[in-house]
Amino acid sequence: MSRPILEVIALGVDDAVAAEAGGADRLELVTDMAADGLTPTLDGFAAIRAAVDLPLRVMLRSADGFAAGGESAVAALCASARALRAEGADQFVFGFLNEAGQPDLATVRALAEAIDGAPWTFHRAIDRAADRDLARKRLIELPGLDTYLTAGAATGVDAGLATLVAEAKRGQAGEPGYEPTILVGGGLRLDHLPALREAGVDAFHIGGAARPQGWSGPVDTESVAAWRAALDTPVGVG
Repeated sequence: MSRPILEVIALGVDDAVAAEAGGADRLELVTDMAADGLTPTLDGFAAIRAAVDLPLRVMLRSADGFAAGGESAVAALCASARALRAEGADQFVFGFLNEAGQPDLATVRALAEAIDGAPWTFHRAIDRAADRDLARKRLIELPGLDTYLTAGAATGVDAGLATLVAEAKRGQAGEPGYEPTILVGGGLRLDHLPALREAGVDAFHIGGAARPQGWSGPVDTESVAAWRAALDTPVGVG
């Protein structure tokens, strides 16, 4: 069994280098965490790509919230996706909901086409969906979807832990719609790991937990290393 995945949010080169040094397996690239993470610039992506050897999942999102906006906003986001793809981006993160709280399939499908077969994560929009199970069933046929970034609840892992454990079991049973990897993030703490790992969850996402000074400070290598060490400890040990 491969070691658990540790994904760290990176806002720039310094974050990326520190996360790699601490043992991260993958980075999620965003800008503007005040808006909960938006699409990075082409130059920003290129600089990080040149600085580290880690896989990079690039956020596609132009405004705070989980609504994509009108046709012009979606067209601009698709153009950004194609430009990033041409620059060498080969993994992405996106997810949008409609007014009924279900996946905005037109937008998500357009972005899946714009990234031309690259793998992607449906992010924490799933935690705001009116019906999580129905959302998964509606997204099942979209090409490239291999991961859900989720806390199990809109308010974070504390509230969503039971949901995450239940969904992990449904995935292990091969239930349609539950095949993508569960990447747990959103208020995730080290003390959540035992229950999640016992349930078979093997992918974890941290942002603020890697920044002792908060979002105004950089990723801290030692903080990332502490998570790496916790995840490298065999289940049931420690």
